[in-house]
Amino acid sequence: MPALFVSDLHLPGGDSPLRESFIALLAGPARRASALYILGDLFEYWIGDDEGLVLYAAEVRALHALTAAGVPVYFQHGNRDFLVGRRFERATGVRLLDDPVVVDLGGVRTLLTHGDLLCTGDVRYQNWRRTARNPLIQALFLSLPRAWRRRIAGQVRARFNAETRQKPMDIMDASEDAVRDMFRRHGVTRIIHGHTHRPADHGYTLDGRDRQRVVLADWQPGRIEALWVDDAGTRRVSVG
Repeated sequence: MPALFVSDLHLPGGDSPLRESFIALLAGPARRASALYILGDLFEYWIGDDEGLVLYAAEVRALHALTAAGVPVYFQHGNRDFLVGRRFERATGVRLLDDPVVVDLGGVRTLLTHGDLLCTGDVRYQNWRRTARNPLIQALFLSLPRAWRRRIAGQVRARFNAETRQKPMDIMDASEDAVRDMFRRHGVTRIIHGHTHRPADHGYTLDGRDRQRVVLADWQPGRIEALWVDDAGTRRVSVG
């Protein structure tokens, strides 16, 4: 049975066809998977489990139903939902993964990462990422009233959206040097990631070995895509 991968769904807090498609995926194709891997940014934002579990109650129930049916589900933090925590794990049965992490998929040593770690050209973002992932900073943020957290999260999103429009496109993509370093440092043949919203299959010859980097598709109207991975390789499929 193949493993199933998705990333960058950016599910909004309100009603959306994207949310309906994700729940349909969990009730349908995901039931035939050996495991489901969600490589970050499942949610448009997540300001803490106390609010997220209520706002995304339908997704929480659907994920719990899938794991209760015996399909393992793994979740990596993205840059929008890095505050998904242990209460989410307990409510859904989903297991949180480190980023990066190395797994064996169909006999291929494969590194899984959300993908923002590869975008080393965006120095400002990398500095913000280190601050935002600091456990002390996170604990302080989560101690604030929900209304304050919503306001701060909205301000951060607005700032990053404005900055993104002004940044050169190349610094927001994966750095080829960072990709090669990741291949070598972890001794992997394949990397699967999201984040860049540039779905593609990249081939490399590195140190005399063929390697592969697979970039997952972000979800948007007209392109709702998942990736199957087994011993025959990788296969993109439309699921919406």
